[in-house]
Amino acid sequence: MEKSTEKVILVGVETEENYTRFEGSMKELKNLTKTAEGEVVFSLTQKRPRIDRQTVIGKGKVEELQQLVDAYEADLVIFNHELTPRQNQLIVEALGIKVIDRVQLILDIFAMRARSKEGKLQVELAQLNYLLPRLIGQGKQLSRLGGGIGTRGPGETKLESDRRHIRNKITAIKRELKEVTAHRERSRQKRQSSDLFQIGLIGYTNAGKSTILNLLTTAGTYSEDQLFATLDPLTKKWQLPQGMIVTITDTVGFIQDLPTQLIEAFQSTLEESRSMDLLLHVVDAGAEDRLQHEQTVVELLNDLDLEQIPVLTVYNKSDQVDEDEFIPTLFPNVLMSAKSTLGKEHLTRVVREKMMELLTPYEFDLDSSQGQQLSELTRHTLLLSDTFDEERNVYHVKGFAKKNSRWLRPTKE
Repeated sequence: MEKSTEKVILVGVETEENYTRFEGSMKELKNLTKTAEGEVVFSLTQKRPRIDRQTVIGKGKVEELQQLVDAYEADLVIFNHELTPRQNQLIVEALGIKVIDRVQLILDIFAMRARSKEGKLQVELAQLNYLLPRLIGQGKQLSRLGGGIGTRGPGETKLESDRRHIRNKITAIKRELKEVTAHRERSRQKRQSSDLFQIGLIGYTNAGKSTILNLLTTAGTYSEDQLFATLDPLTKKWQLPQGMIVTITDTVGFIQDLPTQLIEAFQSTLEESRSMDLLLHVVDAGAEDRLQHEQTVVELLNDLDLEQIPVLTVYNKSDQVDEDEFIPTLFPNVLMSAKSTLGKEHLTRVVREKMMELLTPYEFDLDSSQGQQLSELTRHTLLLSDTFDEERNVYHVKGFAKKNSRWLRPTKE
């Protein structure tokens, strides 16, 4: 039997602190709920100087919310604010249905999206760390209120366990994660020590990173119009028109107010970006909250100490804006549409130009007998020209390579 969609009421409070981003944040909460396969039946919003310490929205608004829950036969209420254990307990007691917050919703989506062993472990760790201080009364409430959104993923069977068991589980997961991460770190170092130029795709969730990866590499990754469609880092090879092979790694999408638990849990995944030679910051050019999205990503890059890596901003979805009136805010940049062939050519050209700025130029001769070396040079460096000099019986080659590349110290065989 197919599971019925949960009816959800969203709750948000506009305060003096969040008023500039409140509307966009509520819209995003609605999209997150849709991604978690919930149906939003009503959005309850309120303006007040600051949130109520007891129930976030105050006693009168809780009574109104109770009436809405009955009227819409809602299964779930999602708050756009992180709830304290006490707030959650009081609201659940008043409403008699399941109540979660934005953090739990995001954790739930991550649980749905995790594919790799590392991704699943990271999500479970984040869920358990979030649940640990919230165990008082949770078991009683959850057994009465059932499963669904906010209770998915590896963490759901642990909800009614005691603190000691959860602490032991956290320790075990950290140990297992350490082993998995060490294996990935070895793979990363192997790539780094090679001549491979590495490009990382970063950006706000749903900006089109996976679509761009598919466009350049025909990788066939999951690129539906959903938040957090890509959770586990995916590395693919991309061969430039001149023959050079580079790697492109797609990472998890960033989001406004990304839960601290997730930043900590996904630290190793996000650190994948640290070994990159170039980051492509993909931005949805047509997003209403574009500037907020850009700011979120830039701030997270700074938090992760990634600001020293060169960044090229890719304004994607140019088909959704008036290109003549579009004003970019991050530089250097390129405006394109991943859905158009011209977009691919344009992006490839700009990336190539950026690579030439970052790589070291070379120029030398290869003997005519060194055909194998010429072939390798084509694959591992950005070869601009290879002119054959008949008088000297040599190939005169010019191009760009990584500064630690063996091709910057050629030897004749």
